[in-house]
Amino acid sequence: MDAAGGRRVGRPGPPRRAGVPCGRALLWGWALLGCAWCPHPPAAAAAPFPAGYALDDSGGLGREFDGIGAVSGGGATSRLLVNYPEPYRSQILDYLFMPNFGASLHILKVEIGGDGQSTDGTEPSHMHYENDENYFRGYEWWLMKEAKKRNPNITLIGLPWAFPGWIGRGQNWPYNHPDVTAYYIVSWILGAKQYHNLDIDYIGIWNERSFNSKYIKLLRYTLDKQGLQRVRIIASDDMWEPISFFMMIDSELHKVVNIIGAHYPGTKTVANALATQKKLWASEDYSTFNDEVGAGCWARILNQNYVNGNMTSTIAWNLVASYYEDLPFGRNGLMTAQEPWSGHYAVEAPIWITAHTTQFTHPGWHYLQVDGHLEDGGSYVALTDGLGNLTIIIETMTYCHSQCIRPPLFPFIVSPQKATFYLKGSFYKVKTLNMWYTKLGFKSANSTLFHPLPPVKVHEGIFSLNLDVDEVYTLTTLMTDRKGTYPDPPQSKPFPSNYKDDFNIRNPPFNEAPNFADQTGVFEYFVNTSDPGDHIFTLRQVVVQRPITWASDADQAISIIGDFKWVNVTITCDVYIERPVNGGVFIAGRVNNGGIYVRRSKGLFFWVFADGTYRVTSDLSGKEVLMKGMSGVRARAWHTLTLNLRGSSASGSLNGYPLWENVTISETSHGWAAIGTHSFEFAQFDNFHVEAS
Repeated sequence: MDAAGGRRVGRPGPPRRAGVPCGRALLWGWALLGCAWCPHPPAAAAAPFPAGYALDDSGGLGREFDGIGAVSGGGATSRLLVNYPEPYRSQILDYLFMPNFGASLHILKVEIGGDGQSTDGTEPSHMHYENDENYFRGYEWWLMKEAKKRNPNITLIGLPWAFPGWIGRGQNWPYNHPDVTAYYIVSWILGAKQYHNLDIDYIGIWNERSFNSKYIKLLRYTLDKQGLQRVRIIASDDMWEPISFFMMIDSELHKVVNIIGAHYPGTKTVANALATQKKLWASEDYSTFNDEVGAGCWARILNQNYVNGNMTSTIAWNLVASYYEDLPFGRNGLMTAQEPWSGHYAVEAPIWITAHTTQFTHPGWHYLQVDGHLEDGGSYVALTDGLGNLTIIIETMTYCHSQCIRPPLFPFIVSPQKATFYLKGSFYKVKTLNMWYTKLGFKSANSTLFHPLPPVKVHEGIFSLNLDVDEVYTLTTLMTDRKGTYPDPPQSKPFPSNYKDDFNIRNPPFNEAPNFADQTGVFEYFVNTSDPGDHIFTLRQVVVQRPITWASDADQAISIIGDFKWVNVTITCDVYIERPVNGGVFIAGRVNNGGIYVRRSKGLFFWVFADGTYRVTSDLSGKEVLMKGMSGVRARAWHTLTLNLRGSSASGSLNGYPLWENVTISETSHGWAAIGTHSFEFAQFDNFHVEAS
């Protein structure tokens, strides 16, 4: 018996050698070693004696399987998805959530919007202010309902990244008043049920930030007091420690935490986490560019998080790369949908890697007690529903082709091999297993993704497979699987070079204007009932207090839009400063940063202020002043700003008249258009228009 209680049959494998990283400097080493880290041709010789692996349920089962999922948020990763036209938006959702079609996800984890930057943008809070509640802001409610529509059994998780500033009572910390924070989080759960009929299954504490034991206990108490005993707590969505240690020494904390969730665990766990005897999850993982290497990363960790770390759920960040690609971590989703203006999307390889597990298992199944390591590299897991069904997932990802973005991966060797499996216990009578196959084609650049193969014959409980490198196999008694397809979506197109939005929507389906991606602050549709003229329907910046931040939010609110490659642009927008004396707004072009790097944004920023002055700066912080003077602008009146960028020269107009010109642009050569405010303050925008050439 091995440490996991499984039995391995057959010859002992050779000791594994430490490898070397992929890179030009070590190509000579690969040549000497036969490139053990890279794909071998299919004709490479298999091991002379087959390794054997017993799959047996007669001695009991392993841990309960809790499902495979993905994160929307952390942040604003689904921002562009909501703007897709039909039928493409529904097709994308089907690839993600529909059972036995595509990724067929078991779990959807969403950000509880907190008005702060949380990686690729901000997501709005349901409570911008203490006396404010609105359970229709943002798009996570909509996304959860769409997921439930396709899979009523999908598990829903909520987790905050940032919190609105009022919770901290002047401090950048959510735990000084734990009762207030617990009330805020529980209100979100209650709102999900009251307004959207959504039952939240799990709730987290604070993404990748400090936890507070008193708060966790109070959160459990508040949940129970509101009749939410069914909602379970995950902690701490960071590392295994110190939460595991504190649970070992604090019996009350141990009692109220249901799941220990770790991020990017590298397929490993720690002794304290195991000693708690709690369920262990990789509650955020993957976060890797979604090409074939990303697919290899995902295939490896889906198996090895259990094989090496006893983790019974793995959740990918992120669900769908539906944000501007030049923001941080572009295309780090299971699929890509970043062009609502064209309707183009891409079903990437990680979708089909996911299907190898999700289409043939369900939460509530159990892993078999096996070692899980293949003799010549790679891994396997086996799961059962306890009713006679069996699913086996095998992966042979090589070191070069399965590196995730984090943590660093130690070199290892995978070779072609013949693997023999021995079905025992209740599985002995199985006669055939249906088989699905993926081969990541790094040499040919032509991958085979989730392809059905002829069933495997099982003779007296025994079958063998010849395994090459960079492959995934699923063998199963189930027959419900399917590779869903739709006609090809429209061709990819750049963002429209002539784009207008007058925000004149009486009953918008979402509170955000299409294609604007808020990077600090929150910009919402607004009905300006005090304006009898042309500015009744506007876009308004509504965050007036710095949030409890997760990232380095700017001190200015900013929303970007357009094509990062834009060079020569004319941007026009009507602006309305609401704060007298020290209020201010801007329009900008060639903006070169967003997401967690928003504070360092450069570009060409045209500011006007309520005190009647203007400035032109090359940075969002407003410190690098290129020109300044008097404009005559005042608060609580509409003004039209125009910014022209041509080559290395910029000019600006106010209300149709030239205000400044011949400013040299030196910081950035291209970038997005943007609107924003001088601080966290109310301000309105209307009749936005950008022309790029």
